[in-house]
Amino acid sequence: MKAIRVASFGGPEVLRLEDVPTPAPGPGQVLVKVEAAGLNFIDVYHRTGLYPNPLPFTPGPEGAGTVAALGPGVSGFRPGDRVAWAGVLGSYATHQIIPAARLVPVPRGVDAKSAAAAMLQGMTAHFLVTDTFPLRPGHTCLIHAAAGGVGQLFCQLASRAGALVIGTAGGPEKTALAKQAGAHEAIDYRTQDFEVEVKRITGGAGVHVAYDSVGRDTWEKSLRSLRTRGMLVLFGQSSGTVPPIDPQLLASGGSLFLTRPTHGSYVLTRDELLNRARAVLGAVERGDLKLRIEKVFPLAQAGQAHELLASRKTAGKLLLLP
Repeated sequence: MKAIRVASFGGPEVLRLEDVPTPAPGPGQVLVKVEAAGLNFIDVYHRTGLYPNPLPFTPGPEGAGTVAALGPGVSGFRPGDRVAWAGVLGSYATHQIIPAARLVPVPRGVDAKSAAAAMLQGMTAHFLVTDTFPLRPGHTCLIHAAAGGVGQLFCQLASRAGALVIGTAGGPEKTALAKQAGAHEAIDYRTQDFEVEVKRITGGAGVHVAYDSVGRDTWEKSLRSLRTRGMLVLFGQSSGTVPPIDPQLLASGGSLFLTRPTHGSYVLTRDELLNRARAVLGAVERGDLKLRIEKVFPLAQAGQAHELLASRKTAGKLLLLP
């Protein structure tokens, strides 16, 4: 089999395509033939060592494919079954060993590319809207990077929940995409101060919740964009890490809340994983959740895919095809 291997932390050049032995699944494991692997910003953190993994490793926590072989004790799956996963490292490869408990079935009406594009970002948007801060009619939310892969899914789910959605994006093309995805208001952060615009849109009140995946460049203004007892949800750091925060900032801002959710905390059980994946993939199958796959790269071009991902110039999902 072929796999992208990282032997040392660094830039995109450390992503190297290698021939490696095809592993046999152990007890409770499944060997999957990978048909599509999704790219996410956490892949950059893994590659650079910001979120370190033991070296060497194969990156990629998200994908879709078909069951190739079952390990001892595995039930509920058969060779040839179409499956998807998120949160299991090693998807930048032609084959991957995955615990059976982390696999979900892919509906008949969803192809492998769509499944890979929807799993991590779709489930992230889902838990942020339904659990981290459950949106409902009457709420106003701020979504940064609203034209990105997760941002467009986020806008769709937030608007469907009945919230007034304010999105930020860079440039007129991206603000238009944010509005197409469901943002009621779109702020061009290149030419507008989003804090000022949020206060204008909300009549000075601020938003109930700000969903911030940008981090260092935006967190302070995101905090100041909240209304009393509002919540800042930091779920990424594409511009850099957020420095240590003095809790007094939360008090002086109006008894604010701050949380840093992760995907793994919202799929703790098999039932929770299946229910969340069914909600997302079912919405994709019905056409209720629209995906935007911006570009597909062959596995050998993983480095180029990372360069594009890190440029923050994308407006949709990037995929690798083994």
